[in-house]
Amino acid sequence: MTKLVRSEAEWRKLLTPEQYRVLRQKGTERAFTGALHDNHAEGSYTCAGCGQSLFDSATKFESGSGWPSFYQPAATEAVGEERDVSWGMVRTEVHCSHCGGHLGHVFPDGPRPTGLRYCINSAALTFKPKT
Repeated sequence: MTKLVRSEAEWRKLLTPEQYRVLRQKGTERAFTGALHDNHAEGSYTCAGCGQSLFDSATKFESGSGWPSFYQPAATEAVGEERDVSWGMVRTEVHCSHCGGHLGHVFPDGPRPTGLRYCINSAALTFKPKT
C-alpha cells in the first residue's frame, strides 16, 4: 500500500483541532469523553484522517477504559505498531498504516479470541453505520 503523505498545513485544513492533536501530535482524549466510546451500532470504524477501514463493530467490546476498544483490527495490515516509552511507561502505540495517524495503544488484556485490547481515541475514528 502506498503511504499517504500530506503537509502539516494540509492536515490542519482537513482535520478538526482535536483530530489534529490526536492523529498528528499523538494526543489522547480524556476517558469517557469521546463520541464513540459508548457507540453500540453495527458498522465499521475508519481512520478520520484518510478513511481507511480500521475496525469492525463486531470486534468492539466494553473494556471499561472510557475509550472505544476492539479485540482485533479489520485487517492485520490496517494498523501499524511501534514502541512508546512516553509518560514513564512502555506501551505499544498503534497507528493507521495508510496515513500514519496516531490511533491509540494496544494492550495484552483483551478478550478472546485474541487477548488484545486496542484502546482507540474516538477523535481518530469515523463511524460508518451498516446499511
